[in-house]
Amino acid sequence: MSGERVGFLGLGTMGAAMAANLARAGFAVTAWNRSPGRAPELDALGVSRAAAPADVAKSTDVLVICVSDTPDVEAVLFGPDGVASGIRAGQLVIDCSTIAPSATRDFGARLGAFGVDLVDAPVSGGSEGALKATLTIFCGGRTEAVARARPVLAAMGRTITHVGPSGSGQAVKAVNQVILAGTYVGVAEGIVLAIKAGLDVGQVVDALGGGAAQSWVLANRSARMIANDYPLGFKVELHRKDLAIALELAREMGVELPVAKLTSEFETELMADGHAEDDMSAVARVIRRRSGLPG
Repeated sequence: MSGERVGFLGLGTMGAAMAANLARAGFAVTAWNRSPGRAPELDALGVSRAAAPADVAKSTDVLVICVSDTPDVEAVLFGPDGVASGIRAGQLVIDCSTIAPSATRDFGARLGAFGVDLVDAPVSGGSEGALKATLTIFCGGRTEAVARARPVLAAMGRTITHVGPSGSGQAVKAVNQVILAGTYVGVAEGIVLAIKAGLDVGQVVDALGGGAAQSWVLANRSARMIANDYPLGFKVELHRKDLAIALELAREMGVELPVAKLTSEFETELMADGHAEDDMSAVARVIRRRSGLPG
């Protein structure tokens, strides 16, 4: 365990669990959240609270950010009482949010003017991975900065990969979300087809789990699709935001992503119907509805 003091900014479903794991690993953690009083369970773990991101920066060595979108990261870093108001040369910022690669590169350059490194370290593994400290983390940034970030990231995740320079972690996360889009929709279609065919769907899932169709989504989200119940895991609205980043990156690169585009349309439909906070396995609602099942 590193002796560095860690600041944590953003205590949502993912962030609160990640901050808790840092505290359990022995780090001295100071946390901030836009809405005060979030994640009271952190108090019992010895996590200190700060009134503003600038205050977190003044009292820590490494800062971890986990917020929803690009404007949120920019506000935490450069807004009124933001991190930039309290940082000093030699500090490290680790951004575990999922934002555009181009924004990461811009923020990194702006922090670099202060003598501060930025490592983009978006995560995959959902709320389960955050709770169990088994997240997969994709890192972009200078080799030395990623090496310094590793002890902190190791308290929150199991697989940590340095994938390239600044923005590369965010690009890999975009690839991850594109692949997940196809997997979720494919599993949803298969589940609905099995239901309509009158099969024992639980038996079908067990059988498929031993073959080439096996996936994390099939094993961990098919039951939700069968029950048509989607408790919070990874919100539809957040995956829709991530796909927008991926689709924009694809547009810049001249790449066609038809399945990702279709999934994005499904998620937009779900959000309009009031399902923005459902787990993203709720894409099955759309397939179910179009197939004459309750959705």
